[in-house]
Amino acid sequence: MTLEFPNRSRSFDEARDAVRFIGHDGMFEVPFFVETAALHRAVTTSRSEADFLSAFDAARSSIHDIARKAYSRGRRPSYTLTVADFR
Repeated sequence: MTLEFPNRSRSFDEARDAVRFIGHDGMFEVPFFVETAALHRAVTTSRSEADFLSAFDAARSSIHDIARKAYSRGRRPSYTLTVADFR
């Protein structure tokens, strides 16, 4: 199966300082996190939760592509995308 993102939901996880979103591989949910450091380039204002969620929305397509690439390297309980993943 391939990783899909049918649910456009995302949320800010303050404890992880990241935006959380879910992918699906068939019936399996796959949690992903994008560290705020990876979104900083797109956030030029106050760096609030709303700013990071907006930055995520603006880059959603490329974030999903990067998530698919990370997922293709092997299964894990969750995936955290960092600045290095966006280079």
